[in-house]
Amino acid sequence: MTGPPHPAPVLAVRGLVKRFGATTVLDGIDLDVTRGEVLVVIGASGSGKTTLLRCVNALVPYDAGSITLEGVEVAYTAPGSGARRGDRALARIRADIGMVFQQFNLFPHLTARQNVALGLRVTRGLARREAEARAGHWLARVGLADRMDHLPSQLSGGQQQRVGIARALAMEPKLLLLDEITSALDPELVGEVLDVVRGLARDGMTMLMVTHEMAFARDAGHRVVFMDAGRIAESGRPREVLGNPRSERLKRFLRRIELRTE
Repeated sequence: MTGPPHPAPVLAVRGLVKRFGATTVLDGIDLDVTRGEVLVVIGASGSGKTTLLRCVNALVPYDAGSITLEGVEVAYTAPGSGARRGDRALARIRADIGMVFQQFNLFPHLTARQNVALGLRVTRGLARREAEARAGHWLARVGLADRMDHLPSQLSGGQQQRVGIARALAMEPKLLLLDEITSALDPELVGEVLDVVRGLARDGMTMLMVTHEMAFARDAGHRVVFMDAGRIAESGRPREVLGNPRSERLKRFLRRIELRTE
């Protein structure tokens, strides 16, 4: 007797290879992210984490493999075809993959509300009033109801990053990518940003997150993937991967993280 079927993944990555010249940065990556799952990717600098996210969002082309979002190939017209999607088709797919970067990337001359509304007007085609109303909803959701009409220069780093999160969420993406979103913040501002992400996890947002925040990975992640030299070296529940690492390479990595945060 067979068990219940596994849910189809929101994101499926198969045999992903990315090279920069003679250097292989991603070497046959396979991973799934299911609906409502928080998958946390950890690893040393240069292990391929950010490149993985940029491939998923079709910001960089890849050399082999397949990336699908709910069964639809993201960057190419078909797996292995080499035929990259046109800009318009790619923009439609990207709208379903929100991404929050290390740097805030806000337009300095626009208010928080205008920064969030811009993508809704350009990509979703919403009228200004509707776009700004939706922007206001998501800014309130990330705790910035009283900062909507402030320019980025009038906001702290943590507040600017929360605007970036609201901008991604306003597009109502099927998948949210988070790339070291606390790395540019002062230590005292990290908590306010991670609290927002924890709330999203509780609400069932599907997320693929690169981070060095091990406490967050342990508490909020459903699975943790450890990348090393462009490959997935270990994968499993946070308690297993972080609490009982199998490889000496992961043990060394975790020791370095602990020393850095002491």
